[in-house]
Amino acid sequence: MTGKVVKAKMKKTVVVEVVTSHRDALYGKYVRSRSRYKAHDETNQYKVGDQVEIQEHSPISKDKRFIVTKLVKKFIEE
Repeated sequence: MTGKVVKAKMKKTVVVEVVTSHRDALYGKYVRSRSRYKAHDETNQYKVGDQVEIQEHSPISKDKRFIVTKLVKKFIEE
C-alpha cells in the first residue's frame, strides 16, 4: 500500500495514512476512505509529508503490523 506519513514523533515508528476510493453501489459516486497504520521505520529516516510504501509484516508490537519498504516521494518544503 502507498500512503503519506502523518506522524513521525515516535522512535522507529511512523503513522501512515492510506487513502482509497471506491464507487458507491447505489449512487455511483466515488467515495474516499482513509486508514491509518503504524509502520516500523528502523532508521527514523522518514518525515511528515513523505509518500512511502508499506507492507504487511508479522506483529512487531501491540499496534505495529506493517513495515516501510521504500520511499516513493520526498516531501519538499518551499
